[in-house]
Formats: sequence, C-alpha cells, structure tokens
Amino acid sequence: MSEDATGAGFSAQEKAAMKQRTEELKAMKGVKGAAKTAKEYQACLDAIDALEGVDRTIGERLHVIVAEEAPQLAPKTFYGFPAYARDGKIVVFYQPASKFDTRYGTISFDDAAALDDGVVWPVSYAVLQMTEEVEQQFRALVRRAAG
Repeated sequence: MSEDATGAGFSAQEKAAMKQRTEELKAMKGVKGAAKTAKEYQACLDAIDALEGVDRTIGERLHVIVAEEAPQLAPKTFYGFPAYARDGKIVVFYQPASKFDTRYGTISFDDAAALDDGVVWPVSYAVLQMTEEVEQQFRALVRRAAG
C-alpha cells in the first residue's frame, strides 16, 4: 500500500485500480463457459488497445508471446492489466508504467507460475522496451511459467 498526499491510505491510482477490479468481477458475474472466455479475451484486447506508446508495444508483444508459447493460458484482465491465466488463476500480467505513473512497466508472474528455483527467484521484471533479446527472454519465461 502506498501513501497518498496526506501520508495515509491508498493513492488515487490504487483506488482506481481496485475499482476497476471490482468492475471486472461484476462484469463476469453469471457469465460462464464460452461466453465468459470470449468476454475475458475481449477485455484483455481492450486493455491493450487502451495503452499508448511503449506500454502498448510491450502489451501487444506479450500478448503474441503468450499466444505462441502458452496458448493454454486464457487472456483476461487483472486490475485492468492485460493478464493470462490457467484455471482462473493469473500466471502472467503486464502492469503498464502509465497505470501508476512509474518509470517503467513490469511483466510479472503470480504464484500460479511454475518458476520455482530453489528458495528465491524473480517474479517481476522491469521492461523499458521490447527488443528481440528481451522478447526471447520472455518467451522462455512464459513457456516455463505455463508449465
């Protein structure tokens, strides 16, 4: 939790993200099967389309990477972020820099990702641009995370 200008509580951006998550959950209430899959897929595409500049490029490339390397992961949104899940649990998501006005976006892996490596391993990566080398690194991570 970050502090707002008064020194306490959630920032306006964090509150907006929580509100967005609530709206995501409400939008899926009662929707099942293929209709839910299609709605979540479209929400993911809409989240990517709403991004600009480097954030959009990274979001688009991550979408392609997941589609090619781990097609079993289902596109959806997670706090408004483009995300990909297995059995309803988030495996990987992109948090754009613009969302919280940060210096860089991050590609992060949740606990459903099969990245375990001893007693400590990275699960979040700062991304300034999606070069060919960076894309290859994420292709390998997504394959591994998807199990």
